[in-house]
Amino acid sequence: MSGVQSDVSRGGATPGVAAFVAAWQSGWRALPLAALVVALDQWTKALIETHYELYESTRLLPVLDIARWHNTGAAFSFLAGAGGWQRWFFTLLAIVVSVVMVLWMRRIVHREERWLTFGLAAIVGGALGNAIDRLQHGYVVDFIVAHWGNAYFPAFNVADSSITLGAALLLVDAFFTRHRSSP
Repeated sequence: MSGVQSDVSRGGATPGVAAFVAAWQSGWRALPLAALVVALDQWTKALIETHYELYESTRLLPVLDIARWHNTGAAFSFLAGAGGWQRWFFTLLAIVVSVVMVLWMRRIVHREERWLTFGLAAIVGGALGNAIDRLQHGYVVDFIVAHWGNAYFPAFNVADSSITLGAALLLVDAFFTRHRSSP
């Protein structure tokens, strides 16, 4: 056993090493996922902004287009025409929710609640990806457009997909946690 490992196991590690080990064992272990989501989200949006004009689109499949749309509201363009205050409200909301979730993640033991930590990290990454757009542009760049004939689902992006996946992981965690605690 190395000196650092034996010091940590005996509780005699330096405060910095002990804090690092505790953070690595917590839900913060999933934070690289949040960073990956932000990076992928911003990269894909930059590609769209570079190669597409507003409302320009390309048909990929009979039910799927890639397009450049701007959303000044929230999910499903909620409050898109509200006059501008929603930009700051949704930005602040994303930042506050992200901070709360990151603090929550610190209190979770990662190996015991992986679904929860990965779900929270996915939500944090998506929320911050869209917050960056709002701060940078005043709107969120959406580019994935699913449709059936002339019925169009609201456009979305990598951040939105990550938030949805994160919410699904939270539901999976809640389902399994409830069943684990049942007699």
